[in-house]
Amino acid sequence: MHVAARSDVGMVRSGNEDSFFAHASKQGGLFIVADGMGGHAAGEVASEMAVQIVSRDLTDVHQLTGSAPRDKVAESIRNANRAIYERTIAESDKQGMGTTVSVLLVSGARWLIGQVGDSRIYLLRDGALTQLTKDHSYVQEQVDAGLLTPEQARYHPYSNVITRCVGAGEEVEADTFSGEFRTGDVFLVCSDGLTGMVDDRRLQQLLLSRASAGRIVDALIAEANYRGGLDNVTAVVVQIIAAASGDDETTEESPALPPGHTPPSGGPVSNAA
Repeated sequence: MHVAARSDVGMVRSGNEDSFFAHASKQGGLFIVADGMGGHAAGEVASEMAVQIVSRDLTDVHQLTGSAPRDKVAESIRNANRAIYERTIAESDKQGMGTTVSVLLVSGARWLIGQVGDSRIYLLRDGALTQLTKDHSYVQEQVDAGLLTPEQARYHPYSNVITRCVGAGEEVEADTFSGEFRTGDVFLVCSDGLTGMVDDRRLQQLLLSRASAGRIVDALIAEANYRGGLDNVTAVVVQIIAAASGDDETTEESPALPPGHTPPSGGPVSNAA
């Protein structure tokens, strides 16, 4: 795998409430994005706690067949939910905080996802971009009921209202999905600071670039900021590559960037303390 991850405060917010974790090895990979809410500082605390707890619980999970890995992912998210919720009760300035959590595990030839909230995971395969997760949001419920089209939902005034998050109550139910990956697949794990600014067609164009994972992440964040950067922006790109001898690094073409924008250097693999 070639992996890159970065988070950016955006063009409007004064602080960054997103957190992420990205780790790849010969055994597989674990990738997490959490988008906190609850006001200044509290949202950051919630997302950091979620990333810390889920990554701790899942770092050693490499066998993705059977029901046990799904149960483990759901349990890790419940553990994060419980810890965050208990902190909202114990600390008055943390009341109302919560976070989305999107988890991607890859190992062998399989992927496994855990999902709460409206951060997203996409798969690019054979040039086609598919959203693997489903938003837990008010507008998605309206789309499911046939009351809004996906395009109307995108620009709806309540498009940022989520119906499920980690830390809001004593219990939370995580969606889990699984499937097989193959050489050439590209995964994107991201917060809604990216998808709220950049539509799926443009995401597809950028992910189709032959550039390195790091350059693609930079281009995605630059695109979101060029289009307004109204929220924090976090993106994790995972490229599934064929086994190769020699140096793993490749020299590739840069993706198309917004006019007048130069991609900054890539960031660390985790921004949760």
